[in-house]
Amino acid sequence: MGYNMTAHHHDHDNEIRSKVVFGFWVYLMTDAIMFGSLFATYAVLHNNTYGGPGIQSIMSLPHVLIQTLVVLFSCLTYGLGYVSLLKGNKGGLTLWLLVTFVLGLAFLTMQYNEYACILAGGHSWQSSAFFSSYFTMTGVYGLHIIAGLIWILVLLVQLLMQGTTSTMNTRFTCLGLYWNYLNIIWIFIFTIVYLMGAI
Repeated sequence: MGYNMTAHHHDHDNEIRSKVVFGFWVYLMTDAIMFGSLFATYAVLHNNTYGGPGIQSIMSLPHVLIQTLVVLFSCLTYGLGYVSLLKGNKGGLTLWLLVTFVLGLAFLTMQYNEYACILAGGHSWQSSAFFSSYFTMTGVYGLHIIAGLIWILVLLVQLLMQGTTSTMNTRFTCLGLYWNYLNIIWIFIFTIVYLMGAI
């Protein structure tokens, strides 16, 4: 009887976990549609500079390459943290989450410096259609990074209070999906905005 109840409880947990993860996938797909709209808008407006600078004038490819490496490396560190979670290594999970948080913060700092340089040059999102689409797309991405960093902090606190429970495992799975999704979106931004803009 005890074994059957334990098995039933385990099946129930797996069912809840599957539903939560599926629901989160649905959210990511709708969010991807939003980014798709931003990419389409940028593709239409990126040449509308009204005599002002375009992407070639405001970007520094080495700077953007470093940003890209930071984003990609943060995906690796989160993955190492998730491996620690699966092994029940709470200390390793905490360490790699903190490293991921620092990398995300480094990305935001670089993005802030980029914006500061553009604004110091006398340009803003109101200067042209190009700047409006550029600031909107990269700004929305930055907001997603901020949301991810807040999520990491919340999970770190919950990890300290609750430990590595099945519920926490589900939450870390969703955060992992979100963080990998942000990496994919950045690769599109890097390719469409910066690399194609450099040509």
